[in-house]
Amino acid sequence: MGKPLEGVKILDLGQIYNAPYCTLLLGYLGAEVIKLEPVNGGELLRKRSGNEGAQFPFLMLNNNKKCITLNLKHEKGKKLFFELVKQVDVVIENFSTGVMDRLGFSYEKLQSLNPSIIYASGTGFGSTGPYKDLPAMDLTIQALSGIMSITGFDDKPPVKTGPAMADFFGGIHLFGGVMTALFKKAKTGMGDRVEVSMFDAVYPSLASSLGYYFGHKEQPPRTGNRHGGLAEAPYNVYPTLDGHIAIFCVNDKHWANLMNVMDLIELIDDPRYSTIPERVKRIDELDRMISDWTSKFNKKDLFQLLNKNNVPSASVQDLDDIHKDEHYRATKMINEIDHPVHGKIIVPGTPIKLQSHDDFEIQPAPQLGEHNWEIYHQMVGITANEFKSLMELQVI
Repeated sequence: MGKPLEGVKILDLGQIYNAPYCTLLLGYLGAEVIKLEPVNGGELLRKRSGNEGAQFPFLMLNNNKKCITLNLKHEKGKKLFFELVKQVDVVIENFSTGVMDRLGFSYEKLQSLNPSIIYASGTGFGSTGPYKDLPAMDLTIQALSGIMSITGFDDKPPVKTGPAMADFFGGIHLFGGVMTALFKKAKTGMGDRVEVSMFDAVYPSLASSLGYYFGHKEQPPRTGNRHGGLAEAPYNVYPTLDGHIAIFCVNDKHWANLMNVMDLIELIDDPRYSTIPERVKRIDELDRMISDWTSKFNKKDLFQLLNKNNVPSASVQDLDDIHKDEHYRATKMINEIDHPVHGKIIVPGTPIKLQSHDDFEIQPAPQLGEHNWEIYHQMVGITANEFKSLMELQVI
């Protein structure tokens, strides 16, 4: 049996995290992903490689792709691009709003060349609405979407999340949009225009805080590591001898289990703590009591003890812990591969698991222009002399 997306051809104009993560997932599922980059230096993330370690995000997000270079502003480059469009199923990009139109690559133009084309755009704010022309970076999305207003501690300024969640939420939803369009194309033969904005994609993640806002008719406070809607207690990160551990009780059974482990069984039915609303009223007191107890343990020993007694918890792992994590390696989410330039590197697998395809091969991220001859010769039909001439003109 072939791979799920075998035979699907993707022309990937993505840069940084958003669209490249979408196309990484498509590549892992068997699509032929052709990454198109500028002639001089490649896409923005590749250009960061001058700083130590900065090359690894590019190497993580561009596995299982082929790479070509093309000057999209040169007339010969535009013609080559149009020839490629005729041969592929999907064009994916995450340029600023209007860039593709200004280059002459609107959906209508590409559809006239390939009526069944799927044209997918990852944007910051979408192509309509008052924000459509604003700079779209992960930080600006987090600020305008309300994420920063609820992140951090109430007595400190708002902060962004550590991960680039807007970029990756957008990339995941873009993947879903492309897959939906491919499903439609398989049934009807018709392509579509797919657009996903990061601003839209992150809004549902505010669910807990929105619950507080609608319930209390006021802005929720920044709650640090407590529940975003202050609807559960205990729910926090507590100190240990060698770090921290997260503990949370989402129902009364979890509370009873925790009190048993802490040898405080008299508090299980104490009316001051026996229900979630009463525990929330005494959240500061609970956190002090639990902190005093957790500070006597090593985090991993305590995690094992709590897990054994069915108390939801997790030791707070740092990046060193994560890359030794047995579970990530067992699920093939963390993989060590050999890269022809960088040697042994760690790259992510795919979170999407299919029982019929429980194994996948990881091809290292390509070098800039590595597949120029293969793609332009096989898909467009240019000759060796034409290829040489296009190289000299810096079209490819």
